[in-house]
Amino acid sequence: MSIKKSALLLFISILFISCNEKYKFKLTTPKKLNVTQDLIISFADKNNKPIDSVHFAIDNKSIKLDANFKATVNISNYKLGRHTVSALVFYANKSKKLNNTVYFLADEKPSIYNYKIINSYPHDRHAYTQGLEFHDGFLYESTGKNGTSSLRKVELKTGKVVQQIDLDNKYFGEGMTKLGDQIFMLTWQKGIGFIYDFESFEQKGTFKYKNSIQGWGLTNDGEHLIKTDGTERIWFLNAKTQAEEKFIEAYTNERKVENLNELEYIDGKIYANIYQRNSILIVNPKTGKVEGVADLNGLKTEMEKTQKLVPQDEVLNGIAYDKETNRLFVTGKNWGKLFEIELIKKN
Repeated sequence: MSIKKSALLLFISILFISCNEKYKFKLTTPKKLNVTQDLIISFADKNNKPIDSVHFAIDNKSIKLDANFKATVNISNYKLGRHTVSALVFYANKSKKLNNTVYFLADEKPSIYNYKIINSYPHDRHAYTQGLEFHDGFLYESTGKNGTSSLRKVELKTGKVVQQIDLDNKYFGEGMTKLGDQIFMLTWQKGIGFIYDFESFEQKGTFKYKNSIQGWGLTNDGEHLIKTDGTERIWFLNAKTQAEEKFIEAYTNERKVENLNELEYIDGKIYANIYQRNSILIVNPKTGKVEGVADLNGLKTEMEKTQKLVPQDEVLNGIAYDKETNRLFVTGKNWGKLFEIELIKKN
């Protein structure tokens, strides 16, 4: 075979391989970044094959890109947590969508709080506290476990239950909140909540939650029911229809915080217990940023002076706030005391 013929066959072979070489797309994003940083997105074909066009989006909202299929996005106004970055590419009369997950983290560490005990009051040791609120001089409390779940009105100074309605034994009661002239109460795994008249405790209706996994904590901001489901998510429900409309995710500058439980809305912030952790988070309701962490381990130690607690069960849970006198109350599951405390920010 002549040299010319060999060269021609080699050229044809290379051309054939090149024409049949598959597209190999790559969408490049960081895995996580601080919200003070710009999100840089790029897209390319590893084999440099021709691309007609590419469309970028964050959580299905389109963003602009340059002629080189790159984009720089200011994410300072985005909520924290998991986001989906997508690229829809058009090529060779075809289209394909690629997705990457990116986590947006808080811009700074949370502030740390200590506490001091102002007062302590009796609390029913048989109350497996799930929800706690303060209204017109009384505590309103929901309790859990199958067979002992209830909604209660309780005297603050004596711990005496002055009004109570029990749930059917098939329900494991969870968080509660008063909004208007009604009380809303969750159940754990049944996906159903109950609506009661605030004065009489007469049941007025029910509501369901499907997107949030379970019922854990509940509070409100005057317009929405605010709910946890045991993950890092905090859900906002329509107050009239109880439909789950949106959620935020609780994140520090390093990671997400899961097992969010009982809630209280105080001065525009969400205060949240972490299940099996004797602490309270202070969360920004717009972004999910964990702005503060209160270490309340000393309350567990205080309780253990007079009561043996079941490990990983009889834990801190229950936050109530008296906005008229700026008093903060906390207790735990089956704790014999309820504490009025003051949070003190560490320098």
